[in-house]
This record gives sequence, C-alpha cells and structure tokens, in this order.
Amino acid sequence: MKKIILMFLLISAANSSAQMAKNELPKPGKISGKVIENNTKQALPYVNIVVRDIAKKIITGGITDENGLFKIKDIPKGKSIVEVQFIGYKTFSKNIEITNKNKEINLGTIALNEDSASLDEVVVRAETSTVVQKVDRKVINVGKDLTSAGATASELLNNVQSVSVDSQTGNISLRGNENVRVLVDGKPTNISAAQLLKQIPSTSIKSVELITNPSAKYNPEGMSGIINIILNKNANMGFNGSINSGIEAGHYVRYNASTNMNYKTGKVNFFGNYGFNGGDQLNQGYVNRPGVNNQDFIFVNENESHLLKLGADIYLNDKNTLSFYTTQNWFDRNAVGGAKINLSDGTLYENSPNSSFSDSKNATYNVNYKHDFDKKGHNIEFEATYSENDNPNFLENTFDLNTQPDYINDINNLGKNTLINLDYTKPVAKDGKLELGLEYRLNKTDNTNLTTQQDFDNSSFSYDRDIMSGYVNYAQKIGKVSMQLGARLENYEIEGVFNQENQATETVTDKIFTVYPSAFFTYNPSDKNQFQFSYSRRVDRPSIQQVNPIREWSTPLITSLGNAELVPQFTNSFEVNYTRQIKGGSITLGTFYRSINDVINRVTYKDPSDANEVRQILTFANFDDTNAFGFEFSTNYKITKWWRANASLDFYSQKQFGVTDLSNANATTLEVQNEVFNARLSNSFTVTKKLRLQLFSMYRGANQDIQWKVKPMWMINLGANYSVFKGKGNITFRVNDIFRGMKFAFDSTNPYVQNGRFQWESRNTYLGFNYRFGNGKNKAKSRRQRDNNIKQSGAGF
Repeated sequence: MKKIILMFLLISAANSSAQMAKNELPKPGKISGKVIENNTKQALPYVNIVVRDIAKKIITGGITDENGLFKIKDIPKGKSIVEVQFIGYKTFSKNIEITNKNKEINLGTIALNEDSASLDEVVVRAETSTVVQKVDRKVINVGKDLTSAGATASELLNNVQSVSVDSQTGNISLRGNENVRVLVDGKPTNISAAQLLKQIPSTSIKSVELITNPSAKYNPEGMSGIINIILNKNANMGFNGSINSGIEAGHYVRYNASTNMNYKTGKVNFFGNYGFNGGDQLNQGYVNRPGVNNQDFIFVNENESHLLKLGADIYLNDKNTLSFYTTQNWFDRNAVGGAKINLSDGTLYENSPNSSFSDSKNATYNVNYKHDFDKKGHNIEFEATYSENDNPNFLENTFDLNTQPDYINDINNLGKNTLINLDYTKPVAKDGKLELGLEYRLNKTDNTNLTTQQDFDNSSFSYDRDIMSGYVNYAQKIGKVSMQLGARLENYEIEGVFNQENQATETVTDKIFTVYPSAFFTYNPSDKNQFQFSYSRRVDRPSIQQVNPIREWSTPLITSLGNAELVPQFTNSFEVNYTRQIKGGSITLGTFYRSINDVINRVTYKDPSDANEVRQILTFANFDDTNAFGFEFSTNYKITKWWRANASLDFYSQKQFGVTDLSNANATTLEVQNEVFNARLSNSFTVTKKLRLQLFSMYRGANQDIQWKVKPMWMINLGANYSVFKGKGNITFRVNDIFRGMKFAFDSTNPYVQNGRFQWESRNTYLGFNYRFGNGKNKAKSRRQRDNNIKQSGAGF
C-alpha cells in the first residue's frame, strides 16, 4: 500500500512539474548584441529589435539601451527572423535557429547604414546640438538650441565650433579665416554670405556641415573650406508642417516668423516654405586718432526680409525622379545714421548724417533629374540652376558744416548665375566606388553708380566668369582602411570692363587652367577609435568688390575701392583627426596645416590726394606667401541623465607679411604672427519632461593682422523651453549676451595710431512659439542623391 501511495505521489509531482514548466518556465532561447551607426561607429540607443516567426508574425521584441546594447529572452525553439529597425536607417535582418544545443545567440555588433530613401526627409530635433565626425566633414545637428531660438543663421553659426561671424559686417570665418565658401543645401547663391545668413531663420536649419578639406567633387573656392547649411524638409504622407513665431527685444523690437509645409499624395510631394524677419537694429561706435580727431558713428537699420520656396518631387517610378523648385527672396533695408567728427581740442569738425535704401530681389530656379540603374549605388544625375539678383542701393550724404558738398549715390547691381551639373556614380570591384562629373558655371555681373560726389564721376562695370570643370574620384575600402583619391580639372576665364567718366576704360582678363588633387584616408582599428588624414588644394579668387577699381563707398575720412591687380591665392591644406567613442559621448582631436601663396588681405593707406593727411584709402592687396596651423578639441558628453554638455576649444596660428602703405614704394615690410584661442561650452539641463534649460558660453580670443589688433570678446546666453499641447508645441525664452561682452574693439599703429570700438544689440531677449502638425507616416524617397553628404534634398527657408 505504501508503495502504491508513493508511486501515486511521484506521478502527481511529475505531472505538476510538467504543468508548471508548461505554464511558468521561460522559453528556452535568448539573443543579445549591440547596435551602432556604421559611419560614426557610435552606439544607437532606443533601436527597435523585432523577432518574427517564419510566417513573419511578431513573436517578441525589445529596444537597445543608451549604450546600444540589447538582450531579448523567451524566444521559442525553431527558426526565427530578427529585424533591427531604426528610423532613417536600413533595416537589418538575420535568420536564427534556437535548439537545445544553441539556446543563447550573440549577434555581435550590428552596424546600421543610413537609408537615403528616408533619412533626408526625417527631422529629429535633439535636446542639444550633437557633433558627428564623418569621412570628409564634421556635421553639427543644431537640435533645439535654446540660445539660438528665433535667431537668424548668422547668430546661430556663432554657436558652432570653429566658426565666427562678425556681428558688424556679417562676414563669416572658419578657423580664423574669412576665405570660406557658404552653401545652402549644397548649392551656391548669388547673395553675399553676410546678407544671406541674416535672412535664414534658425528654425529652418537642420544641420551645419563643416567641410574643412573638401574633395575634388566640390568647387575649389575657399581656403578654409565650405560651410554647408542643411535646411529642414518635410516629405511625409498627407499634409504636414510647422509654424514658428517670436519677438526679440534689445534696444529695438524685432519680429520673426516661418512655416514649413508639405503635401504628399501618391508619387508627388509638394512643399512650400516661407520665412520673415523684420525690425530695427542699432549699431554704434567710434574711431579715435589721439591728438588728431575722433569719429563717432551711429546707425539704425530697418530690415525686412521675405523668403518663399515652392517645389515638387515627382517619383516617376522606382528608378527615375524629377524635382524642381523656385526660391523667391525680397530684402528691404532702410539705414539712417551718421558720423560726427571732433578735433582733438573738442572743436566740431563735421556732422555728417546719411541715409541709404536697398531693395534687393533674388530669384532661383532649379530642376533635377536622377536615374538609378539596376545595381545599387549605380546612378546618373543631371541638375540645372539659374538665379538672378537685382540689388539697387540709394545713398544720400549731407555735411552740416560744409566741409564738402552734399552728394548722392544711385547704385544698381544685377547678377545672373547659371550652374549645370552632370554626375555619374558606379560601384566597382569589392567595396569600391567610381565618381565622374562635369560642371559648367557662368556668372555675370553688371553695376552702375550715378553720383554727385565731388572728385568722383559716374561709373559702371561688367564682370563675367566662365568656368568649365570635371572631376574623378575613386573610393575603396580595404579591411579597416577606407581611402578616396581624386582630382578636379578646371578652366577659369574672367573678363572685367570698368568705365568711369573722363577716364580711360580699364579691362581685366585672366585665363587659368589648374588641377586640384585631393586624398582622404580613414582607419578604424576598433568600434571606438577612428583616425583620419586628408589633403586638398584650394583657391581663393578675387571677388568683384576686391578687383573693382571704382569707389565702392566712402565716409568723410575713408574711401573704399578695389585693386584690379590682384591675383588668386592658392592653398595646400593638410588635416589629421582622431575620434574616440566613450561612454556617454565622444571626443575629437584635430590638427591642420596650410601653405598659402599670394595671400589676399585688407589694407589701409594714406590717401595720396589729401594734403592734410587725414583721409584714408581702404582696399585689398596680395601679400607674401605664408603658412597657418591649428589645433581643435571637441566633445559631446552626457554627464548625467539630466545634464548633457558640448564643448570645443581651438587654437590657430598664421604668419602674415606685407606693407601697409601702398603709396610708398620704400615702405618697410612688416611681419605678424597671429595666434588666436577660442572656446565654447553648451550645457543642456532636463528639469522635467516638459521643461529644459540651456546655458551657453563663448570666448573669442584677441587676434591681429598687419594693421589691426582686435581685443577679446565673450558672451553668456541662457535659454528655457517648455513643451505644450502634448509635445506638439514649444514655448521658448532666452537671453543672449547677459553681461554685454560682445564688443568689437581694436588698436592700430598703421598707417596712423588709432583705436576704436563698435557695439551692437548683442544683449537681447526672445520669446517664441513653435507648433508642429501632421497626419502622415514618412514614406518619402530622397529627392537628391547627387552627393548624399552635401547635395541634400532641398528644404525650405
């Protein structure tokens, strides 16, 4: 009996254990691995991991953690499909099989590649700017930078590492050099960079690309490289868009608004964008010559700009895409100000009020066609762009004490640009790529200046540039080393005709054939380390304003004109970078060296026609060959869950030679070693799910050239953002330059001992509102693939 009872208990226990195993014990299999971004080798957090059965029904899944790691349990025996999905990247898929002997599968490191069919159209706004080091460029995704909210592109770029914008002139420099080329969505513009950047709302900018050593695929202009501004574009199904508006107050009040909308149905995506900036801006300062005179300046600029962009992408089929757009830009400026000149004893020498009016209109038209062949990455693309800029400027100067007669200048500039590209890309061998391309550029400029100014006559000039070029690039990956070798062949012709009443016509012609080689090498010894070396040859050709010998503008004591004898300056640029991925972020170290021939610089000298030796000529000249080098450090680091920081430091050194008095053949040659240190630090704090704060600080060190010693500048900005309407809206508040450290102050000893300082409305407050709406899922196909790194899909202003 006892044996029967014992047997019964054993059978019951076995049945109970089996039932428990059936209902409660976990399933036998599990998988693990790590997901990274293929180009940067940086871990990707919050990536979807989906496990499907052979019928493609979802069994289970999960997401990666902040370090890109994942572990998924309870996977049943048998065959399954693992998919790694992340928006903007191609889906990774792998078949697995769980058996009694193979219950734990480590998929290792999974590198996701960018999906060109959707990445360009997706706008993911991070809490703060992030920096990605790519093969031939540094990409700064500007994110929701609170201290740039509502500002223009000009102000936003001042927050970008290695970039500086002169708040007085609007001139932009990269690594301490103003010879930089500015592109928007990979395309040049016939609007000056200073004017263009003041018209683009920061809310329209997706990212900024710093291409300090461009490859042979790009035009070689710009000694310090290319700054490419990538604008937002929305191409979701249905009707989608965003609205931004705000008010900024300094000495005066300014307003801005922008919208970005699209409607995608079937195989057509329509997009339209509009941006507005308006209001008054105060600028004031002085230039003092001790013991001689003091000039006080004050200007109030009333600016109003409108930018409209309309276009469509037509997906003819899977292999053919046709796109077109037009951009219309209106910019009005009314400037009222003047100069008051006092002699050293306090006597008023002259009070000279002036006013000017500018009404600029710019129109751009673009058409693009791309054909994809059967093999992935094999394509040919044609693009044509035409733009026209009409920029009249009316200036009136009066002199209360009659030191010279009143006068007016009626100036008109008309520029026409044509750009045609044909590009061919073909994969070759294993992990190789061949790129071939042709480009034709025609730039035509006509200028007239009708004046009543004493000692000046009516003038006009035309300046045409005709450029034919072709390039070849070959890229190859061998193990952990990637390389790209290329060359650009360019034939450059110019013809300038300068006419001035009662004087002989001056003609400037030039024809240059040049080869511009480039080389890039990248070594990735591990997922966390990347080394880069690059070389390129660049050129800076004199601009129209730099060679035009006719007076451009003048004040009571300064006259600005060009120098028709200028020759191009050529640069050989070398660069080395190292990027290290660390827990919570990354660190990048870099160094560069430039060898520069026939440096072009500003120069001031005594006006030889002025017997009193108080007037000056401001012009340009070629200086001796020189060199420049520098070091850069940047990091993006998540300190805690609620605190993230971006920091950058840079140091540049450049030797300059030249003379300051071009009117004196026996002038002494001078030498200056200009050394500049800059630093930036941006802190982003997550206070709650809805409230974020940002603290930004910047220091721009002292610098000098042959004539000027410029004193340091610094600023501290504070911003706050509060999320409303379930995350679809944001209210933004910020205060810039809290302690008013942004002053342009300088000293000079050539050609005279003088000093000066200029102050603008750098301290201001801003209140803005942003709202996003839409009902579609992103299914867009990239409109442009001519160069996925820089020729991005056209977004909207």
